[in-house]
Amino acid sequence: MASIWVGPRGTIKDYPGFSPSVDGEAIRKAVRGLGTDEKTLINILTERSNAQRQLIVKQYQAAYEQELKDDLKGDLSGHFEHVMVALVTAPAVFDAKQLKKSMKGTGTDEDALIEILTTRTSRQMKEISQAYYTVYKKSLGDDISSETSGDFRKALLTLADGRRDESLKVDEHLAKKDAQILYNAGENKWGTDEDKFTEILCLRSFPQLKLTFDEYRNISQKDIEDSIKGELSGHFEDLLLAIVHCTRNTPAFLAQRLHQALKGAGTDEFTLNRIMVSRSEIDLLDIRHEFKKHYGYSLYSAIQSDTSGDYRTVLLKICGEDD
Repeated sequence: MASIWVGPRGTIKDYPGFSPSVDGEAIRKAVRGLGTDEKTLINILTERSNAQRQLIVKQYQAAYEQELKDDLKGDLSGHFEHVMVALVTAPAVFDAKQLKKSMKGTGTDEDALIEILTTRTSRQMKEISQAYYTVYKKSLGDDISSETSGDFRKALLTLADGRRDESLKVDEHLAKKDAQILYNAGENKWGTDEDKFTEILCLRSFPQLKLTFDEYRNISQKDIEDSIKGELSGHFEDLLLAIVHCTRNTPAFLAQRLHQALKGAGTDEFTLNRIMVSRSEIDLLDIRHEFKKHYGYSLYSAIQSDTSGDYRTVLLKICGEDD
């Protein structure tokens, strides 16, 4: 059965001559020997798919009665450690932990919440919610509820429920109807009916929304994006704009997030690590293509000039090649 976490446009694929015990032994040597052999760790973990890494984790635990991630944490540090631990974490658990981190401590990282909840499929969201409950003994919805408010909260909860339609069939009649509802809820009304925006943008499939936005332009002579900017504000506006961007081009949306993470003073490693690891088997090739197209230089070169050491090495290996 094809995994819901693997797409056709990743940079990392299954390793052909895979043996979890051979890899486990090599990793054990790399972390247990005199000084850590980072090169071996990087090569093994970036050249195996996540499904294969999960088998290494199992094998490692059985052979050494030790969690691989604990050995990595004990031996590595900083951003490099974060990426390496992310690589050996199952995708749903990784996303659950990223969501938790986005809501932990003082202040909520709304952009991270928006990014994760708008780019995951309904089936992925269901697995993430399960993983969240397993790890934290609290429902994802409860945490979102206590960390956010208003229309933003309502929309996040709708997305976290994983109820977006996933079918590829589009309904032209529905698109016309929804476009009219959106027009009546915003541009054509004094005050805005936010619930209608949430309902349509958080529950319809992306292909369906694409058609709806075309119809919307016909009715209102405006792009849905401009209407959202004019009618709504704050994090709720940010969330709906992210949905519009993802509907039109998810890899371009993620390329934009990477560009923001890598530009200016200081790197946003939290975002950089998450996108590189979570999209490495789904659409990182497309993200690279969009990055180059929009910014005129490659993602590879951006990472190269913005990071250093083993951290740079592992990210470049995940990235694949220069464009």
